[in-house]
Amino acid sequence: MTSPSLAISARNLTLTLGSSAAPVTILRGIDLDIAHGQVVALLGPSGSGKSSLMAVLSGLERASGGSLTVAGADFTSLNEDGLAAARRGRIGIVLQAFHLLPTMTAAENVATPMELAGMEDAAPRALAELEAVGLGHRTGHYPTQLSGGEQQRVAIARATAPRPELIFADEPTGNLDAATGEEIINLLFARRAETGATLLIITHDASLAARCERVLTMADGVIVSDTASGA
Repeated sequence: MTSPSLAISARNLTLTLGSSAAPVTILRGIDLDIAHGQVVALLGPSGSGKSSLMAVLSGLERASGGSLTVAGADFTSLNEDGLAAARRGRIGIVLQAFHLLPTMTAAENVATPMELAGMEDAAPRALAELEAVGLGHRTGHYPTQLSGGEQQRVAIARATAPRPELIFADEPTGNLDAATGEEIINLLFARRAETGATLLIITHDASLAARCERVLTMADGVIVSDTASGA
């Protein structure tokens, strides 16, 4: 039985893609426990399986085998619709490419996922979260009217507004210049600290990893090291 103190518990987690005639094994038996509220960096070269592991842990991809419990939900027993339902309110995701809906304003981009999850206070909560990320004056702007840094702030607001138990961030500064990227990381850490969420962040930046409590390194579909960073 999974400990209630764990946000994530995985045992022998595998992911195989492709056809049965030409299978491609991506994850090769991941064992991982992450405590509630922990800040974890995930490092590794391209093709090591980092993004695939995050996709499985966040419910965007279904594991091929093993067991996985996330925020108290048994992800390995759920189909795609079940995973989508389990993500709502439990998990916030920030990606490198922002993924904002171009036909919606900043406020609508933040509010819509909460509305879909049935939260009655979605609109005022969206405005409050945009204020918290420094965009209270840009709530009615569309993504094309925002800079890259502002778009990522909207993405962070969208991820944190439902007060999820877990936040996943995949190279969140990859499309930003160094100065803007540092602002975004500081903001992400500040919002996580305020909400108390567990944070798993994929990065190639050793200095960012050093700010995390724990550093996981992947290679060839397995975790090859798991260390405390001393942060």
